[in-house]
Amino acid sequence: MTWLTSPETRQMALFSRLPDHFRRPDAHNAWAAANRGGQLTDSFLEGPVWHPDGYLLVSDIPYGRIFRVDMSGDWELLVQYDGEPNGMKLTDPDTLIITDYRHGLMKLSLQERRIAPWLSRRNSESFRGVNDLTPDSQGNLYFTDQGQTGLHDPTGRVYRLGQDGRLDLLLDNCPSPNGLVLSPDEKVLYVAMTRGNCVWRVPLQPDGSVSKVGQFFTSFGPSGPDGLTVNQHGELLIANPGLGRVWLLNELAEPIEILLSPAGRSTTNLCFGGEGFRQLFVTESVSGAILTCPMRTPGRQLPSLSTAFL
Repeated sequence: MTWLTSPETRQMALFSRLPDHFRRPDAHNAWAAANRGGQLTDSFLEGPVWHPDGYLLVSDIPYGRIFRVDMSGDWELLVQYDGEPNGMKLTDPDTLIITDYRHGLMKLSLQERRIAPWLSRRNSESFRGVNDLTPDSQGNLYFTDQGQTGLHDPTGRVYRLGQDGRLDLLLDNCPSPNGLVLSPDEKVLYVAMTRGNCVWRVPLQPDGSVSKVGQFFTSFGPSGPDGLTVNQHGELLIANPGLGRVWLLNELAEPIEILLSPAGRSTTNLCFGGEGFRQLFVTESVSGAILTCPMRTPGRQLPSLSTAFL
């Protein structure tokens, strides 16, 4: 593959690793059977979130756990429940909204360490398996409903939940919709299609509809793009499991920087944090590690989700 630019390549560093006493080395479960080929899975980290008090939150999908990780690399289990949490976003310093594959959208009070269902179904129909979410500045929440969709069954969905409680179906023909993020002007929604090995560009019209959806970036290898974020210049960053890398793309979708994992190839999700949002944090899920890399351009701080309908 040839690009007009020559991307710089850097290796990320290991920030912290899930301590052994939190690992489940002899555990078999239904999630691992369906998604890891039945392999023993001691953890599978996802959904990193930077908290304004200066620590990270990460989910552990197969064991229904949410961890707090401080900047010394120390881990604390905040909550464990009968679910499969994935992507997460803060609505305020105390409230975390979680996409749960089994239960839909969940709400966690960090102070009370209490988790509860928030949006379990649409018109009495269960979701296929929600995956990730991102808010806009108007108080709306966009989220993906991935399930086990793929090129064989391109019926994954992307929703927008308004602060008035209205739930709009924006896309219903997606081959594995996963991570998603808005452009800084909120006129474009980017959606990772993991099993389609690409990222879609979804223009948002003034009336809230979508039109002229196209393919923005094409990857390769055994697993496609997963988590997404943007920096303050609006450049897209993509965690790409299967390749063990993070792509930093320019406005032409050309890689201008490639960040490589030192711990494994399952780089699933990412967020900016640290002082001035200049530090990138990446989950490497199979090894149960968090990777990090300083970035030249700071991350864009995502807007807070409206609490009007929480």
